[in-house]
Amino acid sequence: MKSLALNILDIVQNSIRAKATAIEVAVTENIESDTLLITITDNGTGIPEHIADKVKDPFVTTRTTRKIGLGVPLLNFHSELAGGKTEIESVKGKGTVIKATFRLSHPDRQPIGDIAGVITMLMAANPAIGFNYHHLTTKGSFNLSSAEIKTSFGNESLSDAGFLDDLKEYIRTNLESICADGTRREDLIYL
Repeated sequence: MKSLALNILDIVQNSIRAKATAIEVAVTENIESDTLLITITDNGTGIPEHIADKVKDPFVTTRTTRKIGLGVPLLNFHSELAGGKTEIESVKGKGTVIKATFRLSHPDRQPIGDIAGVITMLMAANPAIGFNYHHLTTKGSFNLSSAEIKTSFGNESLSDAGFLDDLKEYIRTNLESICADGTRREDLIYL
């Protein structure tokens, strides 16, 4: 994966396969503590107990179409490469929380990438799922809810290409307004 946004996309697709009806993605950038935290929370079926302690292994998966699962292992690899770690909490029938930390200034940390595009795509492609996106930096925060978008603009607006372009630009503009001082040049792709 070339960016953390693509790691997020892969993990959220796992949540969708686990029949989640509510998914929250939170990104916290803290320059003072030199940390980047990505948290993905869902209310899906949870990780089966027989693989819960092995989920970071790429050769362990619940998928029947292939014998390799790379979402969590790659996120874990990239977090450890950047001086962090990945923690997973899962309760059968209640959902899963995945937290990946990174040293924000670490030279091996992947750029955040096109997070605006990923969030927009996930909301448009999965209108029945309640998505919440939170992004916090030392300069401010941005929150977006698919339920609020549907209420404000109507259910049909999430399938309109023009609206999706506007939504993506809205996310980018808001992220730009909270862009933390000291953000690396390669992270500016999410703007």
